[in-house]
Amino acid sequence: MQTLQSGYRGLSLLMLLNSDRVLYAATLAAALGAGAWLGSL
Repeated sequence: MQTLQSGYRGLSLLMLLNSDRVLYAATLAAALGAGAWLGSL
């Protein structure tokens, strides 16, 4: 039971870190897209 709890805690931490990384990548892509759109005007 202890191992299962520890594994679940590690998995939730991994998901939290991954969601942060996905948000960072999406923000970067949106900024690049906005810059390209402004440059094409």
